[in-house]
Amino acid sequence: MQVRNLVVPLVSGTIVRQVKEVAIILFSAFLVAAGLRLFLIPHQLLSGGVAGTASIIGYVTHPKFISLYYFAINLPILVWGFVAVGKKYICYSMLSVLSTTWFLNLIPAVKLTKDPILASIFGGVIIAGGVGFSLRAGGSSGGFDILGSIITRKRDIPMGTVLFVMDGVVILCLGFFKSWDSALYAMLCIFVKSRVVDMIHIRHIKLTCFIVTKEREKMLNRLTSLPHGITVVNAEGGYSHEGNTMLMTVTTRYELADLRKTILETDPKSFVNVLETVEIMGRFRRLS
Repeated sequence: MQVRNLVVPLVSGTIVRQVKEVAIILFSAFLVAAGLRLFLIPHQLLSGGVAGTASIIGYVTHPKFISLYYFAINLPILVWGFVAVGKKYICYSMLSVLSTTWFLNLIPAVKLTKDPILASIFGGVIIAGGVGFSLRAGGSSGGFDILGSIITRKRDIPMGTVLFVMDGVVILCLGFFKSWDSALYAMLCIFVKSRVVDMIHIRHIKLTCFIVTKEREKMLNRLTSLPHGITVVNAEGGYSHEGNTMLMTVTTRYELADLRKTILETDPKSFVNVLETVEIMGRFRRLS
């Protein structure tokens, strides 16, 4: 009976979390499609990535088929990512791609602003919101996001920076096939998008936590359940000269909330100092 009482809340909690993640993925897909249809496509601008590649083909042929091109280009990338990244990530990414394709057909292309600069800025912000929230939910908007996620996990390079570099190739194509004015507007859109994505997707940001506590064993028992290593340092109070223990660990900004909760539950009187880490050398477990 006790085991059953424990299992039911865990299962229900998992279902609620998955429903929440799916809802975020769907909303993110809507943002990406809205940014394209309401701001970029009416001015024949780009957001970069696969959407930008599909847009270039659509501008050269017919804008009506941009959603079809978007899905067709994403399909082989998703298949490759299924092997290289992980099932959950790619399943969420597939859901995002399918939803974005559907929303691209559903949302009419309306020119909300006549100014291409405003269209570039607001289109970039809205699309970045969709990309960033999709990444935080454990998926992506497909295409270059999958490639960017792999590089970010392996090299700790900001996601927005990776996307900005890869999108540069797409911008050059727009300049050659259409006009350099459109390419410069697209560069503005991509720059805004990359900065907003980095504000939302913060997995690459590492933090070093110094925890001074008198509850050495209790704190160690709780913190060793977390995914990262801990260094123990014997310390002494500068005024009281009392013995303390200082624990040092490196975590990500994503995981800081869980770490903070664990510390406060274990020793509410502990002293904690959190610093942003510039660089890590050596072994560090990166979560997928």
